[in-house]
Amino acid sequence: MSEGPGEVRVPVVNDEGGPTSVFEHLWTPYRMAYIRGENKPTGDHDCPFCLIPAMSDTDGLIVARGETVFVVLNLYPYNAGHLMVVPYRHVPDYTDLTVAEVAELGAYTQTAMRVVRQVTGAHGFNIGMNQGSVAGAGIADHLHQHAVPRWGGDTNFMPVVGLTRVLPQVLSETRALLAAAWPAPGPEA
Repeated sequence: MSEGPGEVRVPVVNDEGGPTSVFEHLWTPYRMAYIRGENKPTGDHDCPFCLIPAMSDTDGLIVARGETVFVVLNLYPYNAGHLMVVPYRHVPDYTDLTVAEVAELGAYTQTAMRVVRQVTGAHGFNIGMNQGSVAGAGIADHLHQHAVPRWGGDTNFMPVVGLTRVLPQVLSETRALLAAAWPAPGPEA
């Protein structure tokens, strides 16, 4: 398997017979900055979910824009087509949303599921929000809902044994396909 830019695959030379001695390691040093919190937002002035709407759809990986929410591809996806529905307002908690924001977030999540099924043939979805950093939110101060497509057998040997996630398409191509299939705004959008 080939590595991406900045990635190096090396066998473990000696792990003192521990369980990791049977695994190859895919080194992704560029992710350490993310893990350590470098460039993580400290407020709405540097929050990516506040900055993305000012970008072009292509540069921001935006699939669709609504009145109160937008849909964007996850830059660190769990699966191909992993979308997030994000309110424009910088609020941390689901209970902070207005009735209109909750309604549009729900409607756009439904549309995201329909579009991803149409474009990728997804068999199912994991839909959810991580409320707070202790719940796993990478950007806890700006609410966002994940829509992660799933396929029968998508948890195969690569993530389970190979500890590697395989994404079959670059994000810009996925964004273009999903944006083209997104219905025009209307009563069902």
